[in-house]
Amino acid sequence: MKIDLNKISVREVFDGYKDSAEEGVVAYGGKLDIRPKYQREFVYKPEQRDAVIHTVQHKFPLNVMYWIENSAGNYELLDGQQRTLSICQYVSGDYSIHDRYFHNLTKEEKDQILDYELMIYFCDGTDKERIEWFEVINTAGEKLTPQELLNAVYTGPWLSDAKLKFSKTGCVAYHLANDGGALVSGSPIRQEYLEIALSWINNSNVAGYMAKHQHDKNADKLWDYFQNVIEWVRKIFTNYRREMNSVQWSELYNEFKDKKLNVSKLETEIKELMQDEDVTKKSGIYEYVLTGSERALNIRAFNDKMKREAYERQKGICPDCKGENKKKKWEIEEMEADHIKPWHEGGKTIATNCKMLCKQDNRTKSGK
Repeated sequence: MKIDLNKISVREVFDGYKDSAEEGVVAYGGKLDIRPKYQREFVYKPEQRDAVIHTVQHKFPLNVMYWIENSAGNYELLDGQQRTLSICQYVSGDYSIHDRYFHNLTKEEKDQILDYELMIYFCDGTDKERIEWFEVINTAGEKLTPQELLNAVYTGPWLSDAKLKFSKTGCVAYHLANDGGALVSGSPIRQEYLEIALSWINNSNVAGYMAKHQHDKNADKLWDYFQNVIEWVRKIFTNYRREMNSVQWSELYNEFKDKKLNVSKLETEIKELMQDEDVTKKSGIYEYVLTGSERALNIRAFNDKMKREAYERQKGICPDCKGENKKKKWEIEEMEADHIKPWHEGGKTIATNCKMLCKQDNRTKSGK
């Protein structure tokens, strides 16, 4: 990782300053990307913001900042966003301190601020080095999320197009995923929609997909896949329920997209399971009706009172044991509860349907 320390005046940094809201914030003659497009805005509290200006006015040292050089020869502000914004916003007249805006200052006071030198490290290195460095300095204040860190590394035309589709407030991905009920949780501007889409398309390997496609002209493949998943979900699960916004839809789509499914039958089963008090993870119902995996449902466990009642009723004997252990009396700690009548056959998690098995038999039976 190549890191060079530079002294740059506020005057130089402020040159070309432009705040275009969600379209991003630039400065330094248009060469510094203070805040990328469609990235959440970190906001200092007034007292924090004023403290930055106070530091500059009194020629006290500000903490060093980090700029990263991109492939186009420009810079992205890695660390120091709020300090830079506080200074640029004050100089541009966005706020006052003690009822004095920048334009109310004397020329000497203005020059004192504009001539103040910021200590800035210019950073350059491989993608791996950048990620490691980002993680090291991302330890204070408003931390970047993992996706925001990756966005800082894999810049380029692909990311710009992906953020347009997945990260802008009111973006097409948000409208698609929420038209008929939310199928995705989170906020586009916090990069959560982009992260989910990337996780879906590449088996949770977000960084791997971004590295492979960094220099693609657009993110059409990602968008097409996202659309296909959402459209398939709407087609198969026609009755929306709020639990649907926390399902890992891509896994189900990949496995079942080409299979013929009985939509009406699925809805009937889902409706019954939603009313089953033994099903504690309702969002897992959608996986269960397709895969049959009971683990997705997190079936309600027998409580200690039910276990003790069954243990006493069996006198500590495991009904499934054979051979030399057939009549062995186990300690209750050596046993686990199971349904007498299996849950999938209509058995309930109640005391009269509880039996205690030795751990070996129960885990063999459960495939654990």
